[in-house]
Amino acid sequence: DARPIWGHQEVLCGRTAVQPLAKFKQAAAGQRWRTRITAHNREGTTMADDIRDDDFWYRGKTTRRRVLGYGAAAGALGATMLVPAPWQAAFGQAKPYKIGSLQPLSGPAAPGGKTALVGLQMAVDRINKAGGINGRPVEIVVADDESKPDVGRRKMEKLLEEDNIDAHVGGFLSNICLACMPVFEETKVVNMISVCLDTTLTTTKCNRFSFRVHDYAPSQAVAFAPFMVNKLGKKWHIAYADYSWGQSTRDAYVQEIKKAGGQVTGTTGIPIGTADMTPFLSKISGDIDGLFGIFFGKDGVTIGNQAYDLGLTKKYKWAGDGAIAESTNLPGLGNKIDGFIGIERYVPVFEGVLNTPANHRFFDDAKVRLAKIDSSKPDPDRYTQSNYEAMNALKIGMEKSKFQSRKDTDKLIAALEGLEMKEGDDFPQGDKTLRKEDHQAFLRQFITECRGGTYKILEVIEKDKTIFP
Repeated sequence: DARPIWGHQEVLCGRTAVQPLAKFKQAAAGQRWRTRITAHNREGTTMADDIRDDDFWYRGKTTRRRVLGYGAAAGALGATMLVPAPWQAAFGQAKPYKIGSLQPLSGPAAPGGKTALVGLQMAVDRINKAGGINGRPVEIVVADDESKPDVGRRKMEKLLEEDNIDAHVGGFLSNICLACMPVFEETKVVNMISVCLDTTLTTTKCNRFSFRVHDYAPSQAVAFAPFMVNKLGKKWHIAYADYSWGQSTRDAYVQEIKKAGGQVTGTTGIPIGTADMTPFLSKISGDIDGLFGIFFGKDGVTIGNQAYDLGLTKKYKWAGDGAIAESTNLPGLGNKIDGFIGIERYVPVFEGVLNTPANHRFFDDAKVRLAKIDSSKPDPDRYTQSNYEAMNALKIGMEKSKFQSRKDTDKLIAALEGLEMKEGDDFPQGDKTLRKEDHQAFLRQFITECRGGTYKILEVIEKDKTIFP
């Protein structure tokens, strides 16, 4: 059946675990919306020269911001220069498109949220420099979800109903993405999911307004499980972040490892933000060949270091989701991550298919920006890449549909469905296909080994071999 799966509402997309928007409004009655700016002058206007990078990203004071900034410091922050000053005159009186972005700028996921926002701003700066979209500039309206689903839901409702955004590019934690899905359906606004990997976002919880222009757990498992079983070992224990993304990714790997002829002998769920994982990890033992980890951010650093200290990564093959060894995590992992084999959609190296002029340009721009917000001067990661490319996909859809406002949402959806994204400056990671039926993208994957603070590509899995189901 080639019809979109939301045509079968009673089977797949009609079920939702969160309350309808009307009920949510009642529950949220009395909540006071506030804008808190990290650095401001007496009049409350953010000044680029006054912003301290560490304050902006780590103190958690920015709960929602729509800020125009000027100068080099503002551009480096990624969230402040919504319409770069040199290009304002070129646009004249043209009304900007407002693109909302819900990101974790505080809480456990904040380190990833900051690199995600850099990628989004890179795309918007490039779009505005080239003349905008349909002759109009683009500005970003950013909200901090504080890494909390209830806060994220409230902030998203405000972006949609009060800030009146034209479309949304963002979403980092899967439990927050899931909480917000019904709001896009009720307000009829296009949602470009830019990080969240939970399987159900494009299966049982899908809707026609949401698109995921990057991979998800089943496609990663399809690509990686045969390599794991045939080249690393047959028997695996899975340790995972115990929330929606980790759980759905665990399930995908259990299925694909079994399909490839292997076996998952046990699983261990560890709550997000657990500083001491040793009580969980010390229970992992028995007749297994490998330990497979599903973690991200600071939790990736924690499990990498503590699994090493317990001797698990010497005793067993050590593999997992590439988010464990993301480029921003490498300084905290040091040589303890050496030998880790992961799967990634993007790694900041110039080997084989990634040694292209477009990837060099993407890398160079991102590297400069990231160095100005993080003293470790990290390389761009998957979050930088996916936000950059999600915004570029939206741009193409808006141009094809001649999108002007929300009244053109149906035309925008039609332009995005089945979109073929070709490798180049818009999509330095490579070609992608955005499947019409469920709005899930398929793209190449990289199986890599970490060693000496960098990555070696062991195998490239082309996008046609990652398709699920």
